[in-house]
Amino acid sequence: MVPKLKFVSAENVIKSLLLNKAPVLESFHLKTNFGDARDRIETWLAIAFARKLRELLLEVDSEHDDLVTLSSVLFSYNDTLEILVLRSCYIHLEFPTRVRMLCLRKLHLYGVLLNDEASVCNLFGGCPVLEDLVVHQIKNINVGTFTIEVPSLQRLTIYQRKSSSLEGKEKGGYVINAPSLRYLSIEGSGFDGLEFCLIENAPELVEARIKDVSDITNENILESLTSAKHLSLHLSPLEIKYPSGKIFYQLLSLELSTNEKEWWNLLSLMLDASPILQILKLSDTSCSEKDCTVNRKKWNQPNGAPECLLYHLETLVWTRYEWQREDEKEVATYILENARRLKKATFAAKPIESKEFEKAEKRREMLNELASVVKALNSCHLVLE
Repeated sequence: MVPKLKFVSAENVIKSLLLNKAPVLESFHLKTNFGDARDRIETWLAIAFARKLRELLLEVDSEHDDLVTLSSVLFSYNDTLEILVLRSCYIHLEFPTRVRMLCLRKLHLYGVLLNDEASVCNLFGGCPVLEDLVVHQIKNINVGTFTIEVPSLQRLTIYQRKSSSLEGKEKGGYVINAPSLRYLSIEGSGFDGLEFCLIENAPELVEARIKDVSDITNENILESLTSAKHLSLHLSPLEIKYPSGKIFYQLLSLELSTNEKEWWNLLSLMLDASPILQILKLSDTSCSEKDCTVNRKKWNQPNGAPECLLYHLETLVWTRYEWQREDEKEVATYILENARRLKKATFAAKPIESKEFEKAEKRREMLNELASVVKALNSCHLVLE
């Protein structure tokens, strides 16, 4: 009668499924080696589906790079499955005909290989109430255009990992049509060199996170985010197109990475185009220490202040503030001097060794300089960490 089953080997799977008498099988989690389950996985899944399965999590490992193919017949009609998680680069999905998973709300694909473009379309097209989609993959050489056309989709996460075996061979790209989308995350080194990433329809987008995308020949990523209220952008303005004439008219919160090339230029563009911005977060997301002696292009400080600084910005959070870098000092001073409605500014400086007294003293001087700038803002509370 147990409604939740989890197996970490192929032993007793078939016997347990056949003896199970639960009215509804709430979840079936199977983690197995392909060699232990050759030609049996689809049978196990068919039995689980007959038990009105609601959640399936399948992880497959292989010692010989063998693939286990899941055909569209298995998913040809299912009106109970709500969550499907496939986690393996040894799972192969071949869907020459459209699947029908009428209740599937969450679909997570980690490393899964899809047979061709038709399989992609037949999978997503057969999930009429899908809300949450995760696609983590190495470049799939079988799929040139990875089309995600799901009218009901609300959350989409795409992670593209670069494959050393496909160095210099990345082709194709993504086309996204999701009119109900509210959350979008796109990142990964595998986007480098893709031919396109086009977001055709996402008017309801509220939150987006874009990281490590670069050198895509044809893309409209930032242009598709103009309705967002919360943005996290870890990228350089040199690597992605900035939409001309577009305004982030609803943007309330913006996070930028300060370890990208000419990050301050992207900051200037975003501040100018975000008239009601209230929260600004800046952070150094790199793990390695920077060489502060490296020559950097100088930031051209704007002549005036954008509308958001003058009337709306209330919170500034700067994580891993690099107090030795002139570019960061200039940007920090500019924001503090022009953000007339700023209520709280938090600077968390990078740590230094306790024995480095000279650095500690210079950092203290820097923090005092920031404090003196903030004094002119009577309503601003400065926090130094």
